[in-house]
Amino acid sequence: MSEIRVAVIGAQGRMGSHAVAAIEEAEGLALVAALGSADSLDAVLDAQADVAVELTVPRATEDNVRFLVEHGIDTVVGTTGWDAERLSRLESLLAEHPGTAVLIAPNFSIGAVLAMHFAELAAKYFDSAEVVEIHHPRKLDAPSGTAVHTAQRIAAARSAAGLPAVPDATESDPHGARGAVIDGIHVHAVRQLGMNASEEIHFGADGEALTLRTDTFSTSAFMPGIITAVREIGGREGLAVGLENYLTL
Repeated sequence: MSEIRVAVIGAQGRMGSHAVAAIEEAEGLALVAALGSADSLDAVLDAQADVAVELTVPRATEDNVRFLVEHGIDTVVGTTGWDAERLSRLESLLAEHPGTAVLIAPNFSIGAVLAMHFAELAAKYFDSAEVVEIHHPRKLDAPSGTAVHTAQRIAAARSAAGLPAVPDATESDPHGARGAVIDGIHVHAVRQLGMNASEEIHFGADGEALTLRTDTFSTSAFMPGIITAVREIGGREGLAVGLENYLTL
């Protein structure tokens, strides 16, 4: 069986440099291109990559993915900033390029993916739900893509179960202390030195509470998820959002 030829875009960043090393070490994968911010995406074509791993910044990711899809290259995306409008444009583009697949993963940590799955299962059993995410202060966006995805999945599960809005009597919040609101779920972002990436998902009902917490202490925790996605994406097509779509849960 031939090796999967992989290009990493954003190879000089923290995630990208770890991805380069992981792909080089992974059985059945061959790193054929490692692009920095100044490099042309044509290098991916010149290297005849089967799969691209896009790990850049929110302002660049949509244009990069568009280029890759237009050239029929399956793409694993770890860059955040994909709102509903961007996803809609990408779905339309993929419809014009059948056989090409894109996975956008808000988080490649297996623990984080499982926590989101457990949260979705728990959501219909509790009246209250809130999300707190904690990251290093170098992170460019807030709330994190993981927290947004978690809140959306909780909200969808609550809606499917016919639950009313989360109870909250707040009438005045001039300083935004209640955080962002994603599909009716409050999300709080903390940026703190000494932290890498953590998420707490809080549920409450009359007389009880459930807290799910996931911590990633090193960027290396994301690599098994990236390798899994690279190996799986060749058998897929169209858009998937969330690594859970490529796992058996």
